[in-house]
Amino acid sequence: MFQRRIPESLRHAPNPGIKGVAMLAAAESATRGILLSVFPIVIYRNFGDAESVSEVYLVIGIASFILALLSPAISRLIPRRWFYSIGVVGIAGGAMLTGTASGWLVGVGLGVSTLASVITSISFNAYVMDYVERTNLGQFETTRLFYSGTCWAVGPFLGVWLMGQWALAPFVFAAVAGCVQLIVFWVLRLGNGKVITKARRRTANPLAFLPRFFAQPRLIAGWIFAVVRSSAWWVYIIYVPIYVVESGYSEQLGGLTVSIANAFLFITPFMLRWMQARSIRQALLTGFVLSGTFFCLAFLASGVPEITIVALILASLFLVLLDISAGLPFLMAVKPSERTEMSAVYATYRDVSGAIAPGVVRGVLVFAGLPAAFAVAGLALIALVPLGLKVNKRLGAKRITATV
Repeated sequence: MFQRRIPESLRHAPNPGIKGVAMLAAAESATRGILLSVFPIVIYRNFGDAESVSEVYLVIGIASFILALLSPAISRLIPRRWFYSIGVVGIAGGAMLTGTASGWLVGVGLGVSTLASVITSISFNAYVMDYVERTNLGQFETTRLFYSGTCWAVGPFLGVWLMGQWALAPFVFAAVAGCVQLIVFWVLRLGNGKVITKARRRTANPLAFLPRFFAQPRLIAGWIFAVVRSSAWWVYIIYVPIYVVESGYSEQLGGLTVSIANAFLFITPFMLRWMQARSIRQALLTGFVLSGTFFCLAFLASGVPEITIVALILASLFLVLLDISAGLPFLMAVKPSERTEMSAVYATYRDVSGAIAPGVVRGVLVFAGLPAAFAVAGLALIALVPLGLKVNKRLGAKRITATV
């Protein structure tokens, strides 16, 4: 009798590797990139001023932070593959609510989409730690950004342009892209991630891992780097399009400034080679100093919008350098047995920054104009230089690979 063998590809889930996980990141960038500049402009249209926009983003940021803290407990009740899938559906559903609603419901739609992105971010970071070797994290970060570059670069301008043609167009696009993202995820068969024997013990308290986090200075420093970098991006994404519109220019130009900033993702392979020839520490210091300087220059030149816009775009160039370097000190210090918990901690940088950035800017706007937000971002980046000097000079040496 002939024995039928089940194909190996069906018996065991394939290992997606760097390119597979990066493809998933690219699919997500299509879903979120199209709305990157649309959301702030829609909120600004509905509420009428930068102060109200800050308040909306502040409330959403606080809610996101709370969800991030509760995610480890929720993920123990819901398998990771379903947890991630729920997040993708939430991003698309929140986008459609934002596009079809009015008044305060627009803020609710943005909130749903943002909270859903927290879920996908936490799940995605856990998948990265499961399927990407620590020695390849530098290569992965660059590959991820490079694969996602087109969507992040074209999306913001395209989204605002489509909204000018048909108000619902970018939201429908995001919903369709979300379906594609979900298909890519299930085709990759990432499942619930790798099971680590040591991690089978029961954790009594969902927040029990926080003391372990605070006991590791390298993790704290890496998280702070991520928070400040992300806060600067929030300032750029939310307030630069608003500044452009308030300066008398079109909404399309506001979207274009974000698209140009994201287009710098295409030069990340060259940035990685530059970092490889030097060190992670030098990349960090260069990014903090130059991005902070250009943010401050944008504030000083705010009376001349053309100079301010150019300075802000240059600041974003060095924020991209931080995108490929600022997360490495944290990721390289995580113990394998703490992947899930620490991925949840690391993911909170986006939620904390999402609350800090609009909260601080809202306070600043009481005493100063919108350009003061750029000064705050610049000073915060420059203030990280002393902490950056404490990073080991040899961190990442012989571990960063320039091949994409």
